[in-house]
Amino acid sequence: MITGQETLNNKKHKPLVLSASKLGISKSSINPKALSILKALNKAKYDAYLVGGCVRDLLLGYEPKDFDIATNAHPEQIKAVLPSTRIIGRRFRLAHVHFGREYYEVATFRAPHDSSDDGQVGKEGRIIHDNVYGTIEEDAVRRDFAINALFYDVHNDQVLDFAGGMDDLEKRQLRLIGDPETRYREDPVRMLRAMRFAGKLGLSIEAESEAPIRELAPLLENIAPARLFDEVLKLFHSGQAKSVLELLREYRLFHSLFPLTEKALQQDDDGYFQALINDSLENTDNRINDGLSVTPAFLFAVMLWKPMRQVEAAYREDSYPDPQCMQLAANDVLSSQVRNTAVPRRFSNVTREIWLLQSRFSQKNFRRATQFVENRRFRAAFDFLCLRSIAEQNKELQADAAWWEEFQKVDAERQLEMSKAVPHVKKKRRRKRKGPPKV
Repeated sequence: MITGQETLNNKKHKPLVLSASKLGISKSSINPKALSILKALNKAKYDAYLVGGCVRDLLLGYEPKDFDIATNAHPEQIKAVLPSTRIIGRRFRLAHVHFGREYYEVATFRAPHDSSDDGQVGKEGRIIHDNVYGTIEEDAVRRDFAINALFYDVHNDQVLDFAGGMDDLEKRQLRLIGDPETRYREDPVRMLRAMRFAGKLGLSIEAESEAPIRELAPLLENIAPARLFDEVLKLFHSGQAKSVLELLREYRLFHSLFPLTEKALQQDDDGYFQALINDSLENTDNRINDGLSVTPAFLFAVMLWKPMRQVEAAYREDSYPDPQCMQLAANDVLSSQVRNTAVPRRFSNVTREIWLLQSRFSQKNFRRATQFVENRRFRAAFDFLCLRSIAEQNKELQADAAWWEEFQKVDAERQLEMSKAVPHVKKKRRRKRKGPPKV
């Protein structure tokens, strides 16, 4: 097995060649559209392989979600063979081969960086441009982890291992190819990927690959918020979000993604906020593993709930009217969060709605209640209420959750009876003052 910087410098290293069928994978395991891309490129006399996560997952007995392809064809050559191709990216040019709304990623083999504009590296060692093309051997040892540097040659029924990935799979470990600090500095997101693979696949992190993570964690603050948003979804919609969160906090990476949440967790003396997050992530994991849909809006509603409530309380202390306090707090907290992870408005708006609708669960007037159940965000808001009632061990919230659970199931006559049985409570108004609190 080749390891460390020696691997990166050894361009002529011959791979370990294994029979794919003997390892338990075959063409029947491959998405037909991905297979058609491989065949088209091979027919045009280009080399093309399945690579990365899909090969790893097939070897581990999982069903791959994505089928990534690596080839010696350049993006323009891929487009010439497959006209439905769209070439994307500046920092890392890729070919997306489209089948209607669906697409498959095809990348040209990369080589080590040079001093040209196509291979720029920043002052801190971060890759700025990554468009230096090379051979399969060079491409393999430039990949992040050894278990992601396995190539599946469908045409010849072979798995090619250039960096000891098969050995790592047997050891159930995650190991960076090359010098860990250098590789993390090239792309700090690799630290997040380490957490995701370790949590999702139940892998240990090899000692040398683990050592620099805590020290280098602040480098994530230099990553574009839009990219970190994408990574957050991968981390927490992996089907093992609870394990991933524990790892992120253990290695001091969570703060760069959710600084307000990390601060709130450190102040969570009663443990209610941690319980809310744990219950929510467990629910999310169950839905994903059952093949059900999840929304990023709910994730952010949970993660930012306590920070928002803290700001809301500050507005209330300044005698702002109750209806405004949560709205102002939601705006402040979401505006702060997008500086770390650029949450698109289509999600942040739903997060805000989930929060603001919580107050309506105390309003059980028959007309308002029937209208509320028809609200398009009712289900998400109700699920959030149920999680709160359990995590906070709040009897009043639990009573509300039980009331609304029944209200949704009974007929109109019973709904009217339920509403009439609820005592009416008149709320006090607060005097408005200026001077909003700071997040």
